[in-house]
Amino acid sequence: MNRQLKVVLVGLPGSGKTTFGSQLAKEMAFPFLDLDQLIEERYQLKIADIFSLHGEGTFRKWESLVLQDTLKQDKALILASGGGTPCFNDNMDLINVHSVSVYLDVPLASISLRLQTTKAHQRPLFEDLDQGEITLKLKSLLVTREYFYNQAKIKLSGEDFSTELLLAELILTLKN
Repeated sequence: MNRQLKVVLVGLPGSGKTTFGSQLAKEMAFPFLDLDQLIEERYQLKIADIFSLHGEGTFRKWESLVLQDTLKQDKALILASGGGTPCFNDNMDLINVHSVSVYLDVPLASISLRLQTTKAHQRPLFEDLDQGEITLKLKSLLVTREYFYNQAKIKLSGEDFSTELLLAELILTLKN
């Protein structure tokens, strides 16, 4: 594979971008990066603290800056974006110009369960919500974000997609 190839995973919070991205990076022997982690490192604040201290507008500005800097690097990488990243500041266009974008389209019920049983308190949009409220929030997010997610070059749907499936899709995409 191209040693400059960048793959950016997009999808709702809890869709598995970080988990799947780290598996894919290992399989491809590429560095794995998580956009939220890069933002936290650059600004020395947790994402939740950025939201509470500076607001979502500042977070989205910083997110776009870190995304641009990451995609301009002259190296191959796998990047897990934040759930809202593609929807602001023309980020989806930027992602599609500089990388192969992959939409992880996971059923809402699966995501809701994941968010309830994992660290929902670390996600500002889902803090203090029960499973029903998480599901409603996810439905609302999907309505506003799916337009952007569907602009991805590759779409993987379901709960059990594999790195092998994505590698095959990447090869097809790169050939075309």
